Amino acid sequence: MFDFNLHEMLLLLPAIILGLTFHEYMHGRVADSLGDHTARNLGRLTLNPIPHIDPVGFIMLILFKFGWAKPVPVNPLNFRGDMKRGILLVSLAGPATNLLLAIAAAVIYRVLSGVQLPYFTEIIFYIIYINVVLAVFNLIPVPPLDGSKILAGLLPGRQEWLHQLEAYGMIVLILLIFSGAIGFIFNIFVRPLVNVLLSLAGIHLIM
Repeated sequence: MFDFNLHEMLLLLPAIILGLTFHEYMHGRVADSLGDHTARNLGRLTLNPIPHIDPVGFIMLILFKFGWAKPVPVNPLNFRGDMKRGILLVSLAGPATNLLLAIAAAVIYRVLSGVQLPYFTEIIFYIIYINVVLAVFNLIPVPPLDGSKILAGLLPGRQEWLHQLEAYGMIVLILLIFSGAIGFIFNIFVRPLVNVLLSLAGIHLIM
């Protein structure tokens, strides 16, 4: 799994910064639109990547191709209307944005396929790949990932078991990573989706 390559890392950086920044920004933007201005007040409603970068999650993305950003603070008590619906929308905003970025990168490459730019293909590939990874990883229904809040918002009732699981969420994630379960999930969801987007882009590379 670990395969450090300086050249690859430099090509990965635009994809990682873009994916993490927009993911967290959209969490804050949707929360802000629902009446919670916590992210705005703390300077997190910005496309400047620095406030959003979690050093450990950033390094994990570079080395292992999955990781995380510094979560945008959200206070659901400030939401207008139904709080549960608000949490669902805010949680969904991050992964949905990553998928849209991956699709947008594929379309841009298709439109500009005749333009010869250094490393353009590689950079677009990593934007697609990293954003699909971020979307799928964050949709896993284990706290503190977005997927747990999305699941809680979709299921009826308060789903207290998910809130109780939050205390053990990181332990569960570590077990999933080192047991190979995350790799299995990626093989089922990430690879096919990336290959579809590469085909859309006209990049002839099969993962």
